[in-house]
Amino acid sequence: MLNDLIYPFLRPALFCLDPEAAHDAMINTLAKTQHTPLQKLYAQPRVDDPITVAGLRFPNRVGLAAGLDKNARCIDGLAALGFGFIEVGTVTPLAQPGNPQPRIFRLPEREALINRLGFNNDGLQAFLNHVRQARSVGQADGVRLGLNIGKNAVTPIERAVDDYLIGLSGVYPHADYITVNISSPNTQNLRSLQADEALDALLGALSERRHELARQQQRQVPLFVKIAPDLDEGQIDLVAATMARRAQDSQDGAWGLIATNTTLSRPGTTGRLGEQGGLSGAPLYPLAREKIRIVLGAAKQMTVIGVGGIFEAEQTRELLQMGCAAVQVYTGLIYEGPGLPGRLNSRLTGNDAAASSGL
Repeated sequence: MLNDLIYPFLRPALFCLDPEAAHDAMINTLAKTQHTPLQKLYAQPRVDDPITVAGLRFPNRVGLAAGLDKNARCIDGLAALGFGFIEVGTVTPLAQPGNPQPRIFRLPEREALINRLGFNNDGLQAFLNHVRQARSVGQADGVRLGLNIGKNAVTPIERAVDDYLIGLSGVYPHADYITVNISSPNTQNLRSLQADEALDALLGALSERRHELARQQQRQVPLFVKIAPDLDEGQIDLVAATMARRAQDSQDGAWGLIATNTTLSRPGTTGRLGEQGGLSGAPLYPLAREKIRIVLGAAKQMTVIGVGGIFEAEQTRELLQMGCAAVQVYTGLIYEGPGLPGRLNSRLTGNDAAASSGL
């Protein structure tokens, strides 16, 4: 990864590689160059536009969504891109390979991706070892860190709560906030945890464990639940009502929603329609925006972070004006390059000179 002056020339070479090979090359480069002078090749100034989200001070409103750095290997390299908050994972208690390759597919004509990775990661202990090495978090004005937890594929859905409790206990001491991923389409039956009864049982167990952890460590950590854009309005109402009950009873930190994950539908796409997996990127934005609108209406007192197909500052501004506290990007970063967080933030704050210069 290099700055915006070079990325337009570098991207065609990266896109000649298999998508997963290109992803791995990017992560390896960031991991090896963070904390070295070579970090200057891709570092971007962080726009100072502080906002309070779930009781936390975020340096600005644009964050990185989970999935790019599943093993938390390059938190500091990603923080150097100017994000206000970084979310890493999804991590599962045990290491797992994920689904068979190939499992990432580009739709460059639509600036989109389809992935069916399936929570491939090195497991909780390796993840926490990397988190402990990060230097850019834990400071009063530093980037905020979200840690995203999930279940192992081999864990029966009836025992999913066990995996989430292991994840919560492991990441709690190191997280500014924790995201509970129950909406990936690439782990069998995972999305069934968004149903009312299953969600209530999961949140009840997480709430009880968080109470114990908050008491032991004398700190409160917000919990976010990440939901799918494929829920209908009735399902979203049920999720919001279940979350609201937990938020009302909680004395151990805020509850919030991250909307949305990837979609199993194929809005506005023409290629790779036969590939299974979650669609992200530009075609997702209209669907994500509509579902975010429903979420905001149903969860009026709850913090909502908006994500899904964001490429432009106007989209970011639209979601913030609708009521989102902050936004996240992922696929846009792949297509637009490392200057995307700075451009989005600069145009939100009216500093178009910095945005247009690629700084």
